[in-house]
Amino acid sequence: MVAWIPVTVAAALLQCWRTALQQKLRHLLSVNGAGFVRFLYGAPTAMLLFLGGMAVTGAPMPVPNPAFVIYCLAGGLLQILGTNLLIMSFGYRNFAVGTAYAKTEAAQSAVIALIVLHEVLRPLAWAGIALGLCGVMTLSLAGRGLKPRDILAATVQPAALCGLGTGLMFSFTTIFIKLANQSLPGPSLVVKALFAVLVTNTLQTLMQGGWLLWREPEQLRRAFTTWRSSMWVGTLSACGSACWFTGFVLTDVALVRSVGQIEIVFTLLFSKFYLKEQLKRGDVAGLALVVGGVLLIVLGH
Repeated sequence: MVAWIPVTVAAALLQCWRTALQQKLRHLLSVNGAGFVRFLYGAPTAMLLFLGGMAVTGAPMPVPNPAFVIYCLAGGLLQILGTNLLIMSFGYRNFAVGTAYAKTEAAQSAVIALIVLHEVLRPLAWAGIALGLCGVMTLSLAGRGLKPRDILAATVQPAALCGLGTGLMFSFTTIFIKLANQSLPGPSLVVKALFAVLVTNTLQTLMQGGWLLWREPEQLRRAFTTWRSSMWVGTLSACGSACWFTGFVLTDVALVRSVGQIEIVFTLLFSKFYLKEQLKRGDVAGLALVVGGVLLIVLGH
């Protein structure tokens, strides 16, 4: 089934768009506050998408079971932790290394999915994952004067460790979401994916909202006063998650995450044509590697 390819590309585009809008909230909200509005205002959209999916497909209401709820809870919590680790990596001096190691998510997902889900990829797909990884590393480090031996030596630095932790958390997030969908009975894969989005989003709202109530009550108040900007972040987040989760039920998680690296291409195009920034030679080389990796993955599939 090739439907997962346009769904994944749409997920990457929506995620890029959401991230751009979310950056505008950084001067108004804390790290946890900015993350919370993503779930708080995404919940209504997730509900509408789920109800729309049932109406279009005619599928019955999924009946959650304890395993499904536990998997959604674990996946949602790990996604929150991964996001916080990524932001922490930005606070260290070696920002480029932290960003680059966070981009190992696709490769980590492939290995973990092989062990946990027994998802076996073809050699051409593995080659595409490796090529895409080289591409995102090139884009993350281009123009910063970091040689391969410098990157190797920087692996034990806090920024790199946070970046690796980010990739690991996001990798396990995809695994748990895949397991959640597999544990949920029902004839429609799309409806099951949309239901997983709704449940996970609701649990994340409760988890991070409870943390703000306990530790940052002022941020909880601000989350509601910034609704004009925050609601678009939540809407795009829910739509993006719906696409990601749908991709996970249609094919291997490693393929979805690897093709999803096309997001970095959208970011560069936005930078070039909207912000009028000049692309460096290293950016073009990294872009070509990412696109080449995606093509190999699709052909390998």
